[in-house]
Amino acid sequence: MSVVALSAKILKSLSCPAGKSKESVWDSKCKGLMIEIRESGGRTWYVRYVNPRGRIRQIRIGDANVISLEQARKRCDEVRGQAALGNDPCEAKKELKQILTFENFIHERYLPFVKSYKRSWHIDECLLRNHLTPVLGTRYLDQITKDDVMNIHRKRRESGGAPASANRLLILLRYIFNLAIRWDVSGVTKNPTLGIPQFAENNNRERYLSNEEAARLYAAIQSSDSKMLKYIVPMLIYTGARKREVMNARWEDIDIVRQVWRIAVNKSGKPRYVPLSTGVLQLLAEIKLDKEASDSLIKDCEWLFPNSETGKPYVQIYYSWDTARKLADLPGFRMHDLRHTFASLLINAGRSLYEVQRILGHTQIKTTQRYSHLSQDTLVDAANAAADALAGIFLPLTARS
Repeated sequence: MSVVALSAKILKSLSCPAGKSKESVWDSKCKGLMIEIRESGGRTWYVRYVNPRGRIRQIRIGDANVISLEQARKRCDEVRGQAALGNDPCEAKKELKQILTFENFIHERYLPFVKSYKRSWHIDECLLRNHLTPVLGTRYLDQITKDDVMNIHRKRRESGGAPASANRLLILLRYIFNLAIRWDVSGVTKNPTLGIPQFAENNNRERYLSNEEAARLYAAIQSSDSKMLKYIVPMLIYTGARKREVMNARWEDIDIVRQVWRIAVNKSGKPRYVPLSTGVLQLLAEIKLDKEASDSLIKDCEWLFPNSETGKPYVQIYYSWDTARKLADLPGFRMHDLRHTFASLLINAGRSLYEVQRILGHTQIKTTQRYSHLSQDTLVDAANAAADALAGIFLPLTARS
């Protein structure tokens, strides 16, 4: 090891002494700068400094055959300056190595997490595999920018995807980076999706049963070949529950005394409790009487609405439902629209959005607002309230008389 006032000319003359594998030469004009000359001919710049904890550290600057003396000195001053300000470049370099690529983060952290609680995790996996990982997979998390996200969002729309399809990618990325921030994942200090607006979605279908339509549907399900359809449909419209929640309902989850139905597994992944109206209690009583008079397969069955042929919940009842809705002249009416109708009935009865949110099991009030349909009669009554408050002051003279 030697100390030399390095220059371009001296650098050219330096060589590894015979019998040694490498030689270190320090620059007397730049404290901490060292060049390592190897027997093979390779040359590398290094910088040595004292970190904020008083320990000596040494990091590699780069190939001396590529990086000039002037560039090496400048980098050496930068490193020592960072150390003087309390930042350890070695630690920063170590942290940089710990930053995961997007694909690694997804497979090592994200998917194992969502699989533990999210019933629809396979949808996330499909979106990631088909749309996000091919674009972002090899990028490190700290390299993914707002522009990257905006391009993915825009290109999905330009390729023919619906606004909701493009928005789904944006929402998934937002959730992924929010989790990374919550978990203090290296390299993620902010969410690159922040401030990116979703595309407008004009596909919110507002379809509700009128009293006349409800009467037609009731008559149709009564004549259905399916023994349980006449019970499943009223249960849906009386509780606002989701189709799968109703079809998987068990007697053990029904508390007649407290008038509550415990749904153990639902869309949110948490148990929720649905209040049971007098109408539902009457319906349940009818189901019990019907079962007692039926064959032994479903007489003591644990399920509320079992398939009479298997004794287990129906896998699907689409064909029975489709036949009934067509018979009722409601060909486009979906089974999920019964949930819409339930919410609409509550709102029109003067119940608050908070009450509707709790009964439907929504986590966000924004979701409930979509269901808060007000009938025209209700709106007219509301408008009349303003006129009534003025006690006819602004009415034409003919109307007053």
